[in-house]
Amino acid sequence: MNWRSLLKHPGLVIGLSATALFALLALLSLVWTPYPIADISIARRFATPGPEHWLGTDQLGRDMLSLIMSGTLTSFTVGAMAVLIGAGIGVPLGLAAAIYDGPVEWVVLRFSDLAFAFPAVVIAILIATLVGPGASNAVIAIGIFNVPVFAQVARGGALAISTLDFVAAARLAGLSKPMIALRHLLPNIASLIIVQGTIQLSLGILAEAGLSYIGLGTQPPATSLGLMLRDAQSLFLIHPWLSLAPGLAIVVIVIALNIAGDGLRDALDPRLRNRGLANVAG
Repeated sequence: MNWRSLLKHPGLVIGLSATALFALLALLSLVWTPYPIADISIARRFATPGPEHWLGTDQLGRDMLSLIMSGTLTSFTVGAMAVLIGAGIGVPLGLAAAIYDGPVEWVVLRFSDLAFAFPAVVIAILIATLVGPGASNAVIAIGIFNVPVFAQVARGGALAISTLDFVAAARLAGLSKPMIALRHLLPNIASLIIVQGTIQLSLGILAEAGLSYIGLGTQPPATSLGLMLRDAQSLFLIHPWLSLAPGLAIVVIVIALNIAGDGLRDALDPRLRNRGLANVAG
């Protein structure tokens, strides 16, 4: 696929552009923010948006733009690491279930059912109870929830491809099942995995915000968009902007990623609509 063909999918362009903008702001926070996020000044708290503080300041006098930049980095980092965990474990499990059938498939499917029975927030509560809350524990909780999603997507895509002639030819050529999965099945479901990855990234960012909001995710002095919402909840009626700014950031990022995922699905392979993606994306 070339860049010209991407322009035929305006949703993909819009979604990727908005996502890239937030990602660049997040990466920029690694080296620069308008003000240090730990710079507390009671004298300038609740400042309205203006030339000095583009998005105003919070109840501690911290610059809101700096906090959103740093919080966005945390959200993207947690979501991306959770996707890597889910794909790194789930895709091999799904491929194994597709090529071996029988007991292997039964074990993978039962594991998926068990993992789906415990949402990420329940897993996070368990982890926080055992070792304490934190961003790393949020990554583990969301990553565990992602594993069965990628396993089912990989299994569904591999089963659809395993009946094609080139796979049968590989079997006749004497290739082992693992080699068939590596050489023929995995490359052909890569687009499916990428699209599902964008969807799970948006869900991971949303989950991280929820976990931080209830105190199980990112902990001070670090910040995240969900943590900003929690800190501002008691001030919503007096200073609604403190909640609206991080809330809008979460909404825009999640919508942009979902739009990008839909456009990417159509751009990479329109047939993805007829495979297992639609059954697990929600």
